[in-house]
Amino acid sequence: MRKLSFIVLTAGLLLSVTSQVEAKGCIKGAVVGGAAGHLAHHGVAGAAAGCAVGHHMANKKQKEEDSKKQQTQQ
Repeated sequence: MRKLSFIVLTAGLLLSVTSQVEAKGCIKGAVVGGAAGHLAHHGVAGAAAGCAVGHHMANKKQKEEDSKKQQTQQ
């Protein structure tokens, strides 16, 4: 199981290098989700869910920052 987790993590990191712009927040979320999922014996599912949540949170933060910039410019 440890070897599978290492392979999934390595593959995720390699894929993130090629599409880093689109995967904003996904890497951190996948690592945290994969670790939590590993404890529940669902590492891959945890990594996928963590990636989705991390990406959502990164987009939300970006929108908030954009709103603040627009308010200060007006």
